Formats: sequence, C-alpha cells, structure tokens
Amino acid sequence: MSPVLYAALLLAGVFINSVSQMMLKKAALKTYPSRLKEYLNVRVVSAYAISTLVTMLYSYAYKGIPLSLGPVLEAAGYIFVTMWGVSVFGEKLNAKKVFALTLIVLGIAVSALWG
Repeated sequence: MSPVLYAALLLAGVFINSVSQMMLKKAALKTYPSRLKEYLNVRVVSAYAISTLVTMLYSYAYKGIPLSLGPVLEAAGYIFVTMWGVSVFGEKLNAKKVFALTLIVLGIAVSALWG
C-alpha cells in the first residue's frame, strides 16, 4: 500500500474519532438519573469503543507514513471537531477561530508537501 493510502487511512481515523467526540459531547449535555447511567449508556460506551478501534487504526496507518507526518495529519481533528460543533451544536465561528483553522490547514499542507 502506498504512503498516500496510509495517510488517507489516518485521516479517516481522525474523522471517525471526531465523530466519537461529538457523541461524548451529546451525551454530556443530557441529564441522567444516576452516575452509573451517566457513564454506562449506549452513546458513551460506543464513543469509547470507537476511540479504541481508531487507536488500532492509527497504529496500522503509522506503518506506512513517517512518524513526523502523523501528528500533523492528526491536527485535522481540530477542523473536524469545529465542523461538528458548527453543524450539530450550532456553535458560532468567529474571526479568531477561522484564522486558527486557516493556520492549521496551511500547516498541514506545508508539512505534508515539503516536510
């Protein structure tokens, strides 16, 4: 498999992990009748299971990409989480957030292309 496919696999894992973070945030916004149900409900258990599987996916993806590139690609998680925040939770983007996300995208591009 080519390094590009391993990088795409890692980015897919980052995206999937952002979905699990969204699931955890949705679960945190609910009130539960007990502490046990707060931590042992379908959404929370599923989110942690997804995160565990994605960790294994990361390990596999690192077989085909340089270690220096992995954390750079994982920074895309900030973009995905922001996307979920805006689309699912109605969070607002301001100029600071847009600037920060732009810097992240530029950093990923520079590092991926010339790093």
